[in-house]
Amino acid sequence: MAAVDDLRFEEFGDTATSLAANPDATTISIEDPGETPKHQPGPPGGSRREEDDELLGNDDSDKTELLAGQKKSSPFWTFEYYQTFFDVDTYQVFDRIKGSLLPIPGKNFVRLYIRSNPDLYGPFWICATLVFAIAISGNLSNFLIHLGRKTYHYVPEFRKVSIAATIIYAYAWLVPLALWGFLVWRNSKVMNIVSYSFLEIVCVYGYSLFIYIPTAILWIIPQKVVRWILVTIALGISGSVLAMTFWPAVREDNRRIALATIVTIVLLHMLLSVGCLAYFFDAPEMDHLPTSTAAPNQTVAAAKSS
Repeated sequence: MAAVDDLRFEEFGDTATSLAANPDATTISIEDPGETPKHQPGPPGGSRREEDDELLGNDDSDKTELLAGQKKSSPFWTFEYYQTFFDVDTYQVFDRIKGSLLPIPGKNFVRLYIRSNPDLYGPFWICATLVFAIAISGNLSNFLIHLGRKTYHYVPEFRKVSIAATIIYAYAWLVPLALWGFLVWRNSKVMNIVSYSFLEIVCVYGYSLFIYIPTAILWIIPQKVVRWILVTIALGISGSVLAMTFWPAVREDNRRIALATIVTIVLLHMLLSVGCLAYFFDAPEMDHLPTSTAAPNQTVAAAKSS
């Protein structure tokens, strides 16, 4: 019968020290379940799966999406239903704006920033700010161009606010609606690994327009070369966000259809930026004559002709 001292527990030090004291001992390595083997060979298709995960995002976004789907949804005619679209904090908005200004190749903007909590707060106020930035900057630009001319009489053009609002909000809502309908139609024919909701597409378009707010303010500079350089930079940044976001949704489709979709998205975005620059800032110069000055001149001209 073993002695009592033989049954007591002993604390062992370092494994190397124990093996040096007893070379014939057998060691068993118990790994932490949370740790992964460092040199474990991966499956043959592991590289392709990693590329898709890198493109679409991480598993945390999928878990967040599943948890979001478990939230109790209110009827669409109630105030609580629309309140969820504006349930976003300042840090999330700033993070999404930063993501739209610094597009990362190989990263999906929707999975990284939008899918966890799509909102309408950021797109709404970005579009509203852009409307006033374009309208006010267009009036100031027209004033600075004609500054110093005696025949010019400045008249504020308030109609530019309504025109800019119609253009910006129509683009930010109608184009995503058409794109969402097209993607739904193509997904019924070709099973894609990526699909976006209408609210997610509106978020992408809304946040992609933020770069045009500082661009519109800098368009006040009365130099056409500077303006076209600014619009090229803004178009390159925002167009890259749109192209890299929607390419995963169409890449499994027919090659020509996929390329045509991305080209159409970029061309519509280019039409918006170039059209705003041409209409609000590069409009033909027209001197506004004051009525008090124009009337005597017409009287003198009529007297000379008689």
